[in-house]
Amino acid sequence: MPTKTRKPGRPKLAKGQAKGKILPVRVNPEDMKAFTKAARASEHKTLSGWIRHTLRTAANGTKDMHAC
Repeated sequence: MPTKTRKPGRPKLAKGQAKGKILPVRVNPEDMKAFTKAARASEHKTLSGWIRHTLRTAANGTKDMHAC
């Protein structure tokens, strides 16, 4: 019985398990440096996580955004 060959890359996720949409944003080098520094100083592990948290906080109208 022949073995089934696997496709390269990560296996597909089940419906509803993918993160969602990608939001492309262009920033200048100074902003990128500031965002990276702020993300490293926060409890978030990644720049993406910090950006998601900061945008959610702003969208929800929370006043204290510097506590991110």
